[in-house]
Amino acid sequence: MSKSLQRLISVHVKKLNNCDMCPLMHKPVVSGEPIVSKVILVGQAPGVKEPILGKPFAWTAGKTMFRWFRESCGISEDEFRSKIYMAAVCRCFPGKNNKGGDRVPNNEEIINCSSWLNSEIKILKPDLVIAVGKLAIIQFIEYQKLEFLISKSFNCENNGHSFDMIPLPHPSGASPWPRTEPGKTLTQKALKKISNHPAIITIKNS
Repeated sequence: MSKSLQRLISVHVKKLNNCDMCPLMHKPVVSGEPIVSKVILVGQAPGVKEPILGKPFAWTAGKTMFRWFRESCGISEDEFRSKIYMAAVCRCFPGKNNKGGDRVPNNEEIINCSSWLNSEIKILKPDLVIAVGKLAIIQFIEYQKLEFLISKSFNCENNGHSFDMIPLPHPSGASPWPRTEPGKTLTQKALKKISNHPAIITIKNS
């Protein structure tokens, strides 16, 4: 069964890497490795550095996020990347907005790219999805203020498959929320909830 899943997810990632549905998006596609896992991490969209380095969460925000997982879950970056499937709402760098920040993907781009995430959930049937940042969170639940979402677990469904979704704030240095209260405490509670999830315990013990 695992060989069959490995083949399916490998074919999926190969097709994903050749995607050209969105003309405003900057190539190349940024994708994680074709990992067979019961845990999927869903980010927002790659930044300017990720296409150059060829992997998601490869720059400053990634350093912060992987430190969270190392300190709270005991999972190193290398272990995380080798055992957890890394996805995103959009897989290409959207480019810059007129203020110099990263452009937020438009609705058409989000809808186009949702087909990839839907397929990943259908193939892998995760037990846990970790949604990082507002854009990722709202793909699964109605958005509220972070203080009402972070530290909680939600039961979600996609393609008839049910799974737990635990949201995290985005680790970008531009957002003070995870570093100030109540965000700091709630983020640590969310990470503890992730660490204690059976799917993560299985990964830590494998």
